[in-house]
Amino acid sequence: MIEDNLADAGLVREALEEHGVQGELLVISDGDWAIRFIRALETQPRECPDLVIVDLNLPKRPGREVLEVMRQSEKCRDVSVVVLSSSDAPQDQADAFRLGATKYIRKPLRLDEFLKLGATFREILESARNKRN
Repeated sequence: MIEDNLADAGLVREALEEHGVQGELLVISDGDWAIRFIRALETQPRECPDLVIVDLNLPKRPGREVLEVMRQSEKCRDVSVVVLSSSDAPQDQADAFRLGATKYIRKPLRLDEFLKLGATFREILESARNKRN
């Protein structure tokens, strides 16, 4: 899994642990690094993560660009992508789905609501892993 926002990475990790999700959590701090990571996967034997959680408002390059590069990538084009954003703007949601997001979630304001997202991430991961097998 990739989580693209350092501020939320700890909460995502806690939400995943709360719901028993096993796996490596790779935290990428900005959109430029995320794009370089995705492009580097094309030349490496390493697989794309099973789930990518991306914020639309990343430093250096926006999450929209990360999502675009993912969908153009041979290895990552079919990976499940959850956009986790503070924006509730209909245009942001429409853009995310147009660019290939699997799910759009507005960041909860309360900790208990954020932790419940672990169940959503688990369901998406299980579905993605079942498709591969």
